[in-house]
Amino acid sequence: MLPRGRPRALGAAALLLLLLLIGFFQFDGRPRGSAALDGELSADRGGHNRSDCVPPRPPLPKCELLHVAIVCAGQNSSRDLVTLVKSVLFYRKNPLHFHLVTDTMARNILEMLFHTWMVPAVWVSFYDAEELKPQVSWIPNKHYSGLYGLMKLVLPATLPPDLARVIVLDTDVTFASDIAELWALFAHFSDKQVIGLVENQSDWYLGNLWRNHRPWPALGRGFNTGVILLRLDRLRQAGWEQMWKLTATRELLTLPATSLADQDIFNAVIKEHPRLVQPLPCVWNVQLSDHTLAERCYSEASDLKVIHWNSPKKLRVKNKHVDHFRNLYLTFLEYDGNLLRRELFGCPSPPPSGAEQVQRALAQLDEEDACFEFRQQQLTVHRVHVTFLPLEPPLPRPHDVTLVAQLSIDRLQMLEALCRHWPGPMSLALYLTDAEAQQFLRFVEASAVLSARQNVAYHVVYREGPLYPVNQLRNVALAQALTPYVFLSDIDFLPAYSLYDYLRASIEQLKLGRERKAALVVPAFETLRYRFSFPSSKAELLALLDSGSLYTFRYHEWPQGHAPTDYARWREAQTPYRVQWAADYEPYVVVPRDCPRYDPRFVGFGWNKVAHIVELDAQEYELLVLPEAFAIHLPHAPSLDISRFRSSPTYRDCLQALKDEFHQDLSRHYGAAALKYLTALQQPRGPAPPG
Repeated sequence: MLPRGRPRALGAAALLLLLLLIGFFQFDGRPRGSAALDGELSADRGGHNRSDCVPPRPPLPKCELLHVAIVCAGQNSSRDLVTLVKSVLFYRKNPLHFHLVTDTMARNILEMLFHTWMVPAVWVSFYDAEELKPQVSWIPNKHYSGLYGLMKLVLPATLPPDLARVIVLDTDVTFASDIAELWALFAHFSDKQVIGLVENQSDWYLGNLWRNHRPWPALGRGFNTGVILLRLDRLRQAGWEQMWKLTATRELLTLPATSLADQDIFNAVIKEHPRLVQPLPCVWNVQLSDHTLAERCYSEASDLKVIHWNSPKKLRVKNKHVDHFRNLYLTFLEYDGNLLRRELFGCPSPPPSGAEQVQRALAQLDEEDACFEFRQQQLTVHRVHVTFLPLEPPLPRPHDVTLVAQLSIDRLQMLEALCRHWPGPMSLALYLTDAEAQQFLRFVEASAVLSARQNVAYHVVYREGPLYPVNQLRNVALAQALTPYVFLSDIDFLPAYSLYDYLRASIEQLKLGRERKAALVVPAFETLRYRFSFPSSKAELLALLDSGSLYTFRYHEWPQGHAPTDYARWREAQTPYRVQWAADYEPYVVVPRDCPRYDPRFVGFGWNKVAHIVELDAQEYELLVLPEAFAIHLPHAPSLDISRFRSSPTYRDCLQALKDEFHQDLSRHYGAAALKYLTALQQPRGPAPPG
């Protein structure tokens, strides 16, 4: 949700970062100093490039739009990019335009993320990496980044022709300063300089790391390309494309491949044309590889600007000071991204797409309304990070089914059992804070069951507001399902071991889709025992039901929720049978992926699934109960929202108000056909609804 009134204070987080930076790295007690950067390459006593001098700080541009280019492919790289962007946004005071070269997966993730993040004065443009691959695919590359690690070479030809300057970043860097200070270093470029780089902080290009080590040619210690300032206008005028291709072609006659991707080719070009480069202060790219010499920089510099995890080991790199750097990184990794939606001071800009509409709706709310928090939660725009972990999309199959569910951090323990019961694809929305998202990531990595599954799509919806947005979460998971059909379930239900195969066979046999519009009902049961032997067949389930070890779902608390399933008939049924909609019916169903979405007004607890079944019935879906299907609810502690529902008359009154509004909207949409739902609502009420 966008903040109202004054921006939120960032006191605690800002203080933490300040303390980290003030105490950074006075390890050897030597005095810190700085020298002016003269624009030419100077040499130290070892004959290496010197880029560790700190120039006088030029005036920072006021409200100038800064451009940043990043190459990003896949789910893991997308997560890294988010942490990088958080660190940039935390310090920035200028409008930003991100130019992202992405594959299809990363674009889907990042488009959704930036659209829902709604950060002021941030624009994003995407460029298709597939279209760029032919331009670099002829270059053999040993680096773990693959072809994507070579794409910075083609940025001058890829970015808009009227774009004159851009900062280029790797996804594994973390900012500790305002990016405008880096942008301001363009002012130090001479007329002939086109590339700003920090010296490579290892001896890689000196060729003395191990026997037979043969690096690409470089000027002295060479330069690192994790942070680059590019004068695009001058590069185009100088014939950059022909320049780097000729150099790479010549070097590949004697070298088998690049080892450090684009960095090798940049350095080979600079070796030939040293006047093209403007060395940048070392503080703008403190490199933490295994063989790093970065201590020479941070033991003397008073203010580090950018930390670069330029090793495939990332945070596990061998460095005696790595804990200090890791703390800075973790601060942004778990930092609440909602706080970065604050408005900028002194730099007016148009609001993000949709923000004005949300602000107007929020302004119209009455804070004295007893249901204010319900209304506010409905209007909250949650950040959404889809496909949070690596995913292998399912092969196209006409009758395939995705299990769709949602959960919060306190239900993570359900995931392993669910994976054992359902081998098919799943789409799960998780309602988490930024810190909980990292806890979830560690949970999956530590689980042999979860880490082995590549067909489970996890979508993080970042937490904001006092009520659980259950139907918004369901809609996120539903929208991301990739199969023609979906099984709309809840995380605390375990499906029968055979249910995935049975559902696919049933969809085919019943000729669902164009020939038949139906919702397949999966009968729901529950056990009150935490230790429970799951039945392997319908016969075993009926035996447990008869012995009192199992019950029809919510039989004691909310029988009308599932009574229309007609469990007595199900016991004897051999073929699917049709049932009629009834008030408060809320079965778990299998429907086509393009079914109606859940009504997002229902937040917290109560009537969220009921309203969806009403919508299915209004759109004339048949309700067909499957005779061999079942799912069993496992016991767990009650949620906060159900506890509030049970204890608060105001909460229950607000739910009733939402139901009344839902029926009014239903009548407006479906006309006289919706009268039966209003009539059912006016019947004498039973116990309080669970969902």
